[in-house]
Amino acid sequence: MSSKSNSRFIPIIIAISVVLGILIGTFYSKHSGSNRLGIINGSSNKLNALLRVIEDQYVDTVNIGQLVEKAMPQILAELDPHSTYIPAQNLEEVNSELEGSFSGIGVQFTIQEDTVHVNNVVKGGPSEKVGLMAGDRIVKVDDSLFVGKGINNTKVMRTLKGPKGTEIKVSVKRATEKELLDFLIVRGDIPQNTIDAAYMVTPEFGYIQISKFGRTTHVELLNAIAQLTHQKCQGVIIDLRGNTGGYMQAATRMVNEFLPEGKLIVYTEGENYPRAQEYANGTGSCQQLPVVVLINEASASASEIFAGAIQDNDRGTIIGRRSFGKGLVQQPVDFSDGSAVRLTIARYHTPSGRCIQRPYENGKDSKYEMDFITRYEHGEFFSEDSIKQNKELSFKTSLGRTVYGGGGIMPDIFVPQDTLGISSYLIEVSNKGLINQFCFQYTDRNRQRLGEYEDYTQLQQFLKTQGIVEKFVNFATSKGVKRRNLLIQKSYKLLERNLFGGIIYNMLDMDQYIRYLNQTDTAVLKALEVLERGEAFPQAPESTNAENNDKQEKRTAQANLRTENPAQGIYLAAIC
Repeated sequence: MSSKSNSRFIPIIIAISVVLGILIGTFYSKHSGSNRLGIINGSSNKLNALLRVIEDQYVDTVNIGQLVEKAMPQILAELDPHSTYIPAQNLEEVNSELEGSFSGIGVQFTIQEDTVHVNNVVKGGPSEKVGLMAGDRIVKVDDSLFVGKGINNTKVMRTLKGPKGTEIKVSVKRATEKELLDFLIVRGDIPQNTIDAAYMVTPEFGYIQISKFGRTTHVELLNAIAQLTHQKCQGVIIDLRGNTGGYMQAATRMVNEFLPEGKLIVYTEGENYPRAQEYANGTGSCQQLPVVVLINEASASASEIFAGAIQDNDRGTIIGRRSFGKGLVQQPVDFSDGSAVRLTIARYHTPSGRCIQRPYENGKDSKYEMDFITRYEHGEFFSEDSIKQNKELSFKTSLGRTVYGGGGIMPDIFVPQDTLGISSYLIEVSNKGLINQFCFQYTDRNRQRLGEYEDYTQLQQFLKTQGIVEKFVNFATSKGVKRRNLLIQKSYKLLERNLFGGIIYNMLDMDQYIRYLNQTDTAVLKALEVLERGEAFPQAPESTNAENNDKQEKRTAQANLRTENPAQGIYLAAIC
């Protein structure tokens, strides 16, 4: 064949080659090319690319939505322990704890023997209006049986809560009635108070317990201060033990009530979050009122902002045990499906400059959460000497006192956890939940008689005549706990305290329960001692002769603050 004839086939060969190339390329792109989408499009799009690959090519049917729901918490866990994902079905419940109210039927309940028992009915709430009573057992909801092993707190709350104005029918068993009673309840707004108790613990000094920092906390504080001021309050205990935090703004507004103008409250800063500072504006109603703040290992976040501002400004005395150590600030990010992320955007710092966030490793949440148990095992709850402060993170308060960062707020006065009276018998009956069971059953059987007493002092005196501890021991024996007289005698006072407290809580309310417990609370008693001695305002540490004059001037100024009557200013600010 001549070269001329060969040249005629070259265009055909090229065309065939191009077509084959396209077919081969298409085949490989369909079967393997999509797996490289993340690389091609950049790391920021890898997740979307991976999900498309799974949806298009995975061997079985996959619910991509469920896959994303499971992946979100895992991704955030790689950042820090406090960045969290909240599914849509949980968001309303999470938010309602801090918003000041939620919509529901207005009952406090416990689940006993797979049945919902009404402990208390919210005064003025929807349930009280239709006649629901404490002691009622809810057995049907909207004509469907509502008892059994499937009943738990989450299911009850999601069933009984609902949009304001909607109706729900409940059928209850009442001890005095043979037949079930039906109630049609229109859901309404149920207030969520964040101050559980506010009262004069002595004729001179007041006490306020704050359970969380919500949207209404500042207003609640002003009301509480006004009530205490009306009773000639000369100093106040702010109890933040067990307060896990809430809105930072609520904490800063509360601190503002105690600090003079220009004092730094807190500042926040992050990689993508410029430094922001909060200062007292001078309008505070309690600027001269002696204050003691109680904290413990469960006081976190906004509680630590409050305690840190008081401590660093030498405004009051901190009493209790080292706080939790959460110094990270979260910002809510809401998604269109109703879910949300709480993303850490900054660290907060107390006025001295310390960040009290305790150490953590990314992706090691379990280790971080176990720190609470580690502290207990190391004896930190019982001995101040067992607490190891990071000496490299030392800072100075306004008066020059040394404080430390990197692991919570260390109190000025350490109060160990009380172990007097603890025994293996007490631990066993507590772990088995027998104390709570007995208190509920005793209350339920004797509700009419117990209802004759209006406050904890009257009810306490009555209970002392009823042999409650002996009745409980017999109850525990019937539940399989061996009677051990020596251990029972050792724990007698603690058993009595817990049993009386449970019955008082069931019959009255949280305020009366707290008042009862505070009678023997070692931290409250220490706080009263500090207030009575006039030592709530911290003193500067011993210094050189060159600093003595300045120190004396500060002491004189503080002494002048103590002799002023704070009542008038507080009262006027609260009612304006």
